[in-house]
Amino acid sequence: MMEPFAPYSHAIVALAGTAILLLIMSPLSAMKKSAMGLAPGATPEQDYTNACYRWHRAYGNLAESIGTFAAVTLAAILAGASPFWVNLLASLFLVIRIFLAVVHIKGIGKPDMSLRSFTYVAGWLICLILALLAIFAAIGG
Repeated sequence: MMEPFAPYSHAIVALAGTAILLLIMSPLSAMKKSAMGLAPGATPEQDYTNACYRWHRAYGNLAESIGTFAAVTLAAILAGASPFWVNLLASLFLVIRIFLAVVHIKGIGKPDMSLRSFTYVAGWLICLILALLAIFAAIGG
């Protein structure tokens, strides 16, 4: 590993792990849709009792958030933010996203304002904190 990035090894693994999670969920979601006779890219009926829709949302939710996670984590690394906090927060984000995928896929909780919502907000807060760490590191704070 390049020396300047060695202190951020856990965050780099979390970035790669999150990407692998997305790469695994993509074909699994597509296979669920195909089994229902849906065309590629189609959206199943919005019904959380439908396992295909839950897989679709789990994949879509991760796809929607991975760019932000990658951007703020890379910004924090490049700005030289505290490796301890960047590693901890990025690793926690990956764990939360795995947990959120399970919550989505298993249909745990109500569709709104439940464990799924609170878990999503936890990941959102982690991204916000990583962004702030990057900003403060970049401006020398």
